[in-house]
Amino acid sequence: MALDDFFQSIDDEVKTILDSSFEVVITETNYVPDFDDANITYDNLDTQKKKCKRLESCVLYVDIRDSAKISASKQPHTLAKMYSTFVRSMISCAKYYGGHVRNIIGDRVMVVFDKENCFKNAIDTAVLMNSVCKHILNKRIKSTDFKCGIGIDYGKMLITKSCAIRQGAEKEFYRTLVWLGRPANTASRLTDLAFKTETWTTPGIRQGNHYKYTDKWLWLDKTVDGFLDDLEVTYSRNLKHKDEDFCSFHKTILGPYSNTYSPILLTKAVIDGLKKSHPNVDYIENELFRKKEVKVRDYSGDVYGGDVTFTAVKEYEDA
Repeated sequence: MALDDFFQSIDDEVKTILDSSFEVVITETNYVPDFDDANITYDNLDTQKKKCKRLESCVLYVDIRDSAKISASKQPHTLAKMYSTFVRSMISCAKYYGGHVRNIIGDRVMVVFDKENCFKNAIDTAVLMNSVCKHILNKRIKSTDFKCGIGIDYGKMLITKSCAIRQGAEKEFYRTLVWLGRPANTASRLTDLAFKTETWTTPGIRQGNHYKYTDKWLWLDKTVDGFLDDLEVTYSRNLKHKDEDFCSFHKTILGPYSNTYSPILLTKAVIDGLKKSHPNVDYIENELFRKKEVKVRDYSGDVYGGDVTFTAVKEYEDA
């Protein structure tokens, strides 16, 4: 096929799908669909119809922290074993509380839950995953401080089939369910931050105070705003400082500072849902997940975090 013909065929398909006569049928569901669900179809250009489902529930992602560094430092056979044990363990954790694994990309595992009891099942799964990673995988995988990050959100997700029908050995690479909507994106971004250590510096001012009676200097590090707040209003070229011992200053860099996020991060919707469905559960009564200062792209709500594990795993470790 000539390149011009290829472009024309793509344009024809796009026009057909985007045309107002092309019908998208959405079925509401309380259960996690699988790939063979008859109510989720590919784009049918002949009938001009596509079937999708929509589920309102919790979605969870988990992956290995610093996986790029680990991949670069490990021998191939060691790396294969590590990834295999991680993915198998996370799948087992998901199944234990009724979760459905719906995507595995590298070391990232996506788990979706049926709507009933989704809040508790999702959080129980996250705690189980955290327990296994901290007390089993980190113990068994040598020479690596093994950590995982987990993110959970709740909301409506549109489930559709993507790509196209193919036959032969490569058909599996064209078969996938796509989960569209804010919850999947937010949970994935929370996973990116969970158990991650961020380090930063900030511009500052080094302020010099001279104590004339003792002829001593004291140097203080202040933020730019903090330094400016200590200056009095003046209409001359001379600085007027509130501290009578102020004598000199120069620019500096403050830090480095660091912060490590909790290994499990949840949106407010997940916490609120758990409070409503299971108000007496230990996670709520003992405030095991607390509000954190976490900035997530395209999400403006509160984020809750915690490092919660099941004690049974610790007992197993000591046995």
